[in-house]
Amino acid sequence: MSDVVRSPALGGVVEGGIRYPGSADANAPAPTSPHNVAHRGGAENPSAAALVERFGDAIVRRSVTWGETTVVVTRARFLDIVRWLHDDPSQRYDYLVDVTGVEYRDPGAPLEVVYHLRSLPFRRFLRVKVELSKRKAELWVPSLMPIYSGADWLERECYDMFGIRFEGHPDLRRILMWESYNEGYPLRKDFPLRGRFSRAEQLSQALAANPEAHYSMNELSIAEAFEDLPADMKERLARGERVGE
Repeated sequence: MSDVVRSPALGGVVEGGIRYPGSADANAPAPTSPHNVAHRGGAENPSAAALVERFGDAIVRRSVTWGETTVVVTRARFLDIVRWLHDDPSQRYDYLVDVTGVEYRDPGAPLEVVYHLRSLPFRRFLRVKVELSKRKAELWVPSLMPIYSGADWLERECYDMFGIRFEGHPDLRRILMWESYNEGYPLRKDFPLRGRFSRAEQLSQALAANPEAHYSMNELSIAEAFEDLPADMKERLARGERVGE
């Protein structure tokens, strides 16, 4: 590949004009922690302007808070926007850091689905939000599983805690609470701090769920698995050597 430059000394790569960490470009500035960052305003992530140019009205608004750029987008174009951020050579947001929800105390305020994206090649961070009506039928967004396989458990947790449905997710079910849990969604503002049921009823439901039934104790037991380990690994373990850390 003629457009790839490798630097054995720095362990870096410049590919297609992108500086990766440990760049072979000797003039590339080293990453530094920002100081004296303004609460509001400041330098905007260049991806925000690029999104407005490409998707127009699908970008509801954008802002910079504590040096981080947030872009609010419409649900209708959300999947197209994230796919472009992931695939386009000028963006390369290849790491989905987190998916979560935010509900404000104002009952009229929308519920937000929040995505944290990082472009490792360009060293950029972007927060993308979608605003949803709190009506049950409207609490959904497209799943990012077709783009980021790492969205699997992140979306399940958001569904479990907020009741937001991720359409197209191949296995959307609770991940923190047991599957038959029916008290609601613990991080919603209308959820009582002590839960909707008594402690005795909650304990009864948890015990009835029998979580052990979902796992194989043989698979989870190191002692049982010891005999299946390779001989050299058994020897190293017998000497007290830590393996796999």
